[in-house]
Amino acid sequence: MAEASGCAGPSLRYFCTAGRGLEPFLLREVRARLGATQVEYVSGKVFFTTNSELSKLKMLKSGERLFLLLKKHAPISLSRNKGKVFHEIQKLVTEDPRCWLDIISIWKHLHGNRVKQGNISKENPKSLKRKSEEEISIITKNQKREQILETVSDECHVEEQKKSVVLETNNNMDLLTESKTFLEDTSESRIEKSVESNNRSFSFRVSCRCSGTIAKVFTSQEVGKVLGITLIKQLGWKADLRNPDLELFVHLNDIYSVVGIPVFRLPLATREYIRTAGLRSTVAWAMASLAEINAGAFVLDPMCGLGTILLEAAKEWPNVHYLGADINDSQLQGAHENIKAAGLMDKIELLKASVIALPLPSESVDVVISDIPFGKKFKITKDIKLLQNILREMERVLHVGGTVVLLVSQDLHRHMGGCISNCVENDTSLNATSGNKKGAAVVKDLNPEEKNQSPRSISSSITGVETEHFNNKTTCFGSLAAVESYGVSLGKTDAFIYKYRKILAAGMQ
Repeated sequence: MAEASGCAGPSLRYFCTAGRGLEPFLLREVRARLGATQVEYVSGKVFFTTNSELSKLKMLKSGERLFLLLKKHAPISLSRNKGKVFHEIQKLVTEDPRCWLDIISIWKHLHGNRVKQGNISKENPKSLKRKSEEEISIITKNQKREQILETVSDECHVEEQKKSVVLETNNNMDLLTESKTFLEDTSESRIEKSVESNNRSFSFRVSCRCSGTIAKVFTSQEVGKVLGITLIKQLGWKADLRNPDLELFVHLNDIYSVVGIPVFRLPLATREYIRTAGLRSTVAWAMASLAEINAGAFVLDPMCGLGTILLEAAKEWPNVHYLGADINDSQLQGAHENIKAAGLMDKIELLKASVIALPLPSESVDVVISDIPFGKKFKITKDIKLLQNILREMERVLHVGGTVVLLVSQDLHRHMGGCISNCVENDTSLNATSGNKKGAAVVKDLNPEEKNQSPRSISSSITGVETEHFNNKTTCFGSLAAVESYGVSLGKTDAFIYKYRKILAAGMQ
């Protein structure tokens, strides 16, 4: 049975894709920022209902792409008869065509009916002229980077060019026969005439992704072709792979069948204020969101690189003093350019310094956030003594009660045991549901109350979402007590976000 998808009422049903491991962050964000209800997530996606305006939806920082939910069904039933399976796929359209048209009307309304004058995905020529060449260059670089990093989640990224609806002839005789039969019965001129009379003629493209069992039986192209022919036949739309008025996102797997319409042309993860991309912006924001940044705080990134973490934090929490340090001149220059382009020169200060010898007084910092380098150019791997020195210096400059949020590689994660020891922490703020040996836990929403006033616990044991909360007998490095950790994807590699808090009574190393 299809999920309610926003056909009536001011509140609309959306889903947003997320990098693997960032679903809990996005879930909390849509509640806090949008006041969203009926929030749920599966690996790679968060579904929610909200009446927020586009300007507010665009403020989401931990998501990749936002879609207006058109259909959410049970998974397609598979059988040896391809025709039956194709019929099940067609039912995504034919079962309730009225709802499709209603959602399209809502989508048009969201964008002020601009689709009548040209599709949403097209950039207005006049607005392009008004944009400076510098801004266009920034956006282009970011878009290229987003395309490279679209492997962040197995579930949430769409290969648009390869998996779009393909209406040309292929070797699949069943599809070819169906296509020919339909084209014989319906001429292009008759379709256009009929559609114009109903004022619903526009072009479309389908971006399809199949995973799980159905991917072993059908390709995304086959599924896209079936849906494309059905849309032409049922609704009178026209396929256009290059410049459509409307793009449809379809994902079929063993859990559900989802159809959505992109709300924005660019992914939410594209940050126009970042000139040179470093760490993925969604991960940087997630780290900052864990750091408990308050107004007037002093926040330090002692290995700031290009400054992505500081930029994300300063945009979200502006009334804070930020300091970025790095030993590398080229990284500092890149960070300076990013900060200047973002208009945050008055918020973020840069300093050339070593992470193991920071020119700061002891206990002078409220928050430390940093991505411990593990790339090809800047790498800290199995050098446990170096990692200990880094943590020790962070511990020194941080005041009691302050937080440390670190991004570490899988390799460092495996070797963290060489740096930390068990300690007993009496601070009740560290109490949390203990994870199992595999790192799965129960993550409680920051705003967990539903209409029945009962807290809603979210299981993080979903494949690809690793979360661990540490209990009273937790792990420490000196006075830094581990609070929680999250396994996240950075595209071709995985990493872990660790959160520590400096405590008074700590087991010594």
